[in-house]
Amino acid sequence: MLAPEKQLEIIKRGTVEIIPEKELLLKLEKSYKENRPLRIKAGFDPTAPDIHLGHTVLLEKMRQFQELGHEIVFLIGDFTGMIGDPTGKSETRKPLTKEVVAKNAGTYREQVFKILDPVKTKIRFNSEWLAKMSVMDIVSLGSMQTVARMLEREDFKKRFASQQDITILEFYYPLFQSYDSVHLKADVELGGTDQRFNLLMGRTLQKKFGEEEQIVIMMPLLEGVDGVQKMSKSLGNYIGINEPPKEMYGKLLSISDELMIKYYELLSHITNEELGILKEGLKSGAVHPKKAKESLALEIVERYWGKEAALHAKNEFEHVFKDKGLPDEIPVYALAWDEEKVWLPKIMKLSGLTQSTGDAIRLIKQGAVSIDEQKVSNPDKTLEKGSYLIKAGKRKFLKVLPK
Repeated sequence: MLAPEKQLEIIKRGTVEIIPEKELLLKLEKSYKENRPLRIKAGFDPTAPDIHLGHTVLLEKMRQFQELGHEIVFLIGDFTGMIGDPTGKSETRKPLTKEVVAKNAGTYREQVFKILDPVKTKIRFNSEWLAKMSVMDIVSLGSMQTVARMLEREDFKKRFASQQDITILEFYYPLFQSYDSVHLKADVELGGTDQRFNLLMGRTLQKKFGEEEQIVIMMPLLEGVDGVQKMSKSLGNYIGINEPPKEMYGKLLSISDELMIKYYELLSHITNEELGILKEGLKSGAVHPKKAKESLALEIVERYWGKEAALHAKNEFEHVFKDKGLPDEIPVYALAWDEEKVWLPKIMKLSGLTQSTGDAIRLIKQGAVSIDEQKVSNPDKTLEKGSYLIKAGKRKFLKVLPK
């Protein structure tokens, strides 16, 4: 086990805030002297089945703790997931069904082990203890916090001021999440900056239960490929860890030079020393940003798909964009021509090239669509029955064949 000061240096990388940092060092020192690992907790409500790189920021911090010899508890909030985290929501969320939660939880388990060591990771479900609470247990839990304190939360405050509904159940969400820390006797809890209220509530409840308070480590919300909004599937600016290697590689190369540094800090496995050398090289001009970005893209694609797939994605990207060639493999869509002519945006939606005809129209108007290497600018374009090579954006190709 590394010396406590060295551990703290590694842990601090990319963090927004550690509350309180001095107490974390004391815990690390005690852990080091007693040769006892700290218990690190991070909770995930299984509200979405697919993980993108934004989700992996917490997982990468958990991996660092794991490699430092500490105990990792990956907590799946199957019970709290059926309530729904009200954080950042302007209205009451619809609860998830048990079936949906179970399905999503299973997907999470499959994906997190691409980052965490499956042998050393403890997977827990908070229904193990929360579902067994009696009515009196729940009443007692509710007595440990005031309504005034709950209304300090920005989202609750706004909803209360605008006379929008806040259910009692939503007040219980941070209490249940905090009780997870009590039950697990967590030494450290990890979370995003949007979870500040819930994370600090864990310290409050642990103190009231007579336990040593956990350290709160808050990680930033990773911006998506647009460099503005946090990574989100709904915004379309995400990089999914299950995306094809060439898609992942291309998206990573598209991020800005400034955002690349943040991606390195939060997602790369290079050491702090190597990161410092990279930053200095970029600053002095000794390292070209494009080369640094290629290295990052290779590293991340290799992590999820293997070295061979990463190199193939790199070579194919260079072939398409440097040599203006075509990818080795192009998806094929067999279209049943029920009409004499079919509207191009309709074909793009049906084939899955775009999510909607609206997306297709937008791309066409932007000049980002070509048919057989001829750019299309008219969104009313129709195609007669035949074979076509359609390109949408910089990386999506599709071969349309008559059915």
